[in-house]
Amino acid sequence: MEDHDLRYALANELHARPFPSLKAPCRALFLAIKHPQNAAARDRDLDRAHLMDLLDRHGVPHPQPDATHYFGPLGKHMLKWESHTEFVSYTLFSDGVADQPFAGHAFQLFPADWLAKVPGVRVTSALIRVELFQSDADVAKKVVDWFVPESVACSSVVDDAAIVASDFRIDANGHIRMAVFARPETGPNRIGRIVQRLSEIETYKTMSMLGLSMARELTGQMNNTENDLSDLIDDMSSESKPSEATLKSLLKISAGLENMQAKSSFRFGATGAYAALVTQRIEAMRETHVHGRQTLREFMLRRFDPAMRTVGSSEERLARMTDRATRAGELLRTRVDVERSAQNQKLLASMDARADMQLRLQQTVEGLSVVAISYYAINLALYLMGPVGYALDLSKTAMAALVTPPVVIAVWYMVERIRKKMH
Repeated sequence: MEDHDLRYALANELHARPFPSLKAPCRALFLAIKHPQNAAARDRDLDRAHLMDLLDRHGVPHPQPDATHYFGPLGKHMLKWESHTEFVSYTLFSDGVADQPFAGHAFQLFPADWLAKVPGVRVTSALIRVELFQSDADVAKKVVDWFVPESVACSSVVDDAAIVASDFRIDANGHIRMAVFARPETGPNRIGRIVQRLSEIETYKTMSMLGLSMARELTGQMNNTENDLSDLIDDMSSESKPSEATLKSLLKISAGLENMQAKSSFRFGATGAYAALVTQRIEAMRETHVHGRQTLREFMLRRFDPAMRTVGSSEERLARMTDRATRAGELLRTRVDVERSAQNQKLLASMDARADMQLRLQQTVEGLSVVAISYYAINLALYLMGPVGYALDLSKTAMAALVTPPVVIAVWYMVERIRKKMH
């Protein structure tokens, strides 16, 4: 039996990104890097080369050339590397915790010269401190000491396996602080899943917020465009401007709307996907309240969800404006077509009248030409018939009277034949 070429690759993909196994106390350093422009189409070989540089410093074997993930030892630590659609993430896991919580020197585990050469910019970085749960009072004191009280979110997660806390603020060292207080009976795999989900919540939250920046950037443009579109539709109703000029203005507005959609469609779509991942990861934590603090979900409802609604509103507004411009364009093109049809009918009527006039003029000219030709033909005939008239003793006037009718009839017949041949 022949296997599909991708059978094993597809099956292995489901097991490619395992959760880390962590024992408390421990810590995790998380770093997400994004290319500043068109990150989805970036050169991923640069990402892998940067990973190889870090691995080579510790003599660690390389992953496959086309790898999108890596998990393995890095000196005394464990490194997890993942390549996503728009960013790459590095997570370094270490046993034990520093005496000084969330010390700035913790990120020195990543070489400074290596950090300086990252192929992109930092999207987010976080320090996750994992301790054994001692008591509710101990947790409450540390939460107050480590985090900004008015922003902190704290909850019991995964069936009371641990208490997690974070204020999602960037501290003086440039990192997000997160704490996990694991119950003594909580296993390493469960702790690893909690830490992994916290890092994913922070990353996807930050990536989602890029859509808010795009929405704010487009708001001014959309305001101006909407005013221009409304004025143009008013002009269409009042017929105060020629339809051709109005159509040209509408095409300019439509081009601007298409440009805004082209710039924002990927970002807005990605924002929706990241926001859904944030919600899914929070739901997977199965939170309950502790110490009267807001949960991660409540924090997101108050701070994160309004931002996502703003993005969604901007996306819908842009789509509605594009639809309005499209409908206005269809109506205006119909009006222009009707006006052009009326103009064409007037032109055809004018051409018909001109043709009739030309025909009458032609007939008049033809009649005059018969007279003129007949005049000269009669004179020639008189010269030719002169001897006959003399022999018959006829005067010149009598000869002219006899010659004129047949000559005129002959000339008219000749001109008529020529006219029929031409038509």
